[in-house]
Amino acid sequence: MNGQTRHAMLPQASHDELARQAFVQSFKIHLANEVSPGNRVVYEKRVLPAFEERNKRSFRDRHEVRKAMNRDAYHQLWSALQRTSQEMMWDAVSTSVDRQAEQLAARARQCDGAPAGSLRLDPDLPLPRYHAAVDIHCQPGGYHTELRADDVAAGAIYDRAVYIYTMGRAGALNDDMGNSVVLRLQRDYPDFRPRRILDMGCTVGHSTLPYVDAWPGAEVHGIDVAAPVLRYAHGRAESLGRRVHFSQQNAEHTDFEDESFDLVVSHILFHETSARALKNIVRECHRLLRPGGLMAHLEVPPYAGMDLYDQHMLDWDTYNNNEPFWGASHEISYEKPGTEAGFAAENLVQTLTPSALVDARKRTGVFQGGDFAGAGQWFLYLGRK
Repeated sequence: MNGQTRHAMLPQASHDELARQAFVQSFKIHLANEVSPGNRVVYEKRVLPAFEERNKRSFRDRHEVRKAMNRDAYHQLWSALQRTSQEMMWDAVSTSVDRQAEQLAARARQCDGAPAGSLRLDPDLPLPRYHAAVDIHCQPGGYHTELRADDVAAGAIYDRAVYIYTMGRAGALNDDMGNSVVLRLQRDYPDFRPRRILDMGCTVGHSTLPYVDAWPGAEVHGIDVAAPVLRYAHGRAESLGRRVHFSQQNAEHTDFEDESFDLVVSHILFHETSARALKNIVRECHRLLRPGGLMAHLEVPPYAGMDLYDQHMLDWDTYNNNEPFWGASHEISYEKPGTEAGFAAENLVQTLTPSALVDARKRTGVFQGGDFAGAGQWFLYLGRK
């Protein structure tokens, strides 16, 4: 629990608050390592044989697996505990944030130091329904709710909770996704030197800052539709000595000029949006990119190639973690929205790419199987204009 990098904006927990957060993290680790594996045993020894005997065939798709597994008592227990751990996580973090919400808001206002980044908010920006209709990941109030002037609470809760949610496995700065894209781009495009970079759906900037470090001469921008997470992102970046320009915008339609970026990225944004929004975002990427520029979107791996049990387990979030677009987003072939946006088919790449954190651990010999969610692989959707 103490492995998360401390910075001026990170909410400070009292002894009891920290103990509670540590319990939730330990609870999640226990579920992942000790309880969840029992689901496969149940599937192979009980659910699958019973289905085959009753129907004289095997499962056709993950939906049939889900319906059968949801009738099993062990799976019901695991699922209930999994959802409970998620709700406990937000509650445990919210307690410490609520206690110091005014101080955090004041601290964000004061974070205008040497890096001299910027923050531009638009109070008239309409929130897309796919963002506002549910509390994403079960975070109470979502990312956009404001309860006080200059509110940053949603961002502070998110920053701390993500570290607990990933059980520390996304790095001390929760920045593995950004680092993973940087790792792939630097390996595949060693001569690529972006002068202007845009991170779409940046929330608190976890994945934005690696681009500042990778290309220190570049002008880096981050956009999101939610003001509280952007205020927090600005304060966090300034306190960590990174220059980023944050603005409140919808990735479907930004106010940046045509062909004004060399690199446009996102990190697990697509599964939070509708199919129509996804097409608009890819189209906007094409508009914003200069000739020769790159877009790179990181996601959780698609279902294609997975066995039906693994598909079902990954699909749990669609039905139980306020992720209504999760399942559909993992079935999409991105070639069509890419070509419709104007990218040439031969310039579009859909591939698995290593987690930067796991890649480093493998190279140093400290990696153990199961050490990172997704077995050390992300899905990467690349397009070159």
